[in-house]
Amino acid sequence: MSDESILCEHNPPPAKLEVLGVEDWPIWKKEPSRFEWTYHQQETCYVVRGTFSVTPEGGEPEHFKRGDLITFPVGMRCTWEITAAVEKHYRLDDA
Repeated sequence: MSDESILCEHNPPPAKLEVLGVEDWPIWKKEPSRFEWTYHQQETCYVVRGTFSVTPEGGEPEHFKRGDLITFPVGMRCTWEITAAVEKHYRLDDA
């Protein structure tokens, strides 16, 4: 289990997204659903549409929506609950 928490920046400035190259990252889409997930790499993502919550193992749910720039730590086990279809750009990094 990871000791790191989920980091989220709501509505980061467009210049930051441009510097990160978000538009060039792959896109992931998923319809409303609930599933377990483990992060084997750190993931940074930018939510283009949708709403969802992620509950880290042993933690409280965190809620996300369009315009959020999120970093999920390597090693985190969690449950995703998508309430409105999600589309996000994402980048995986070795920690």
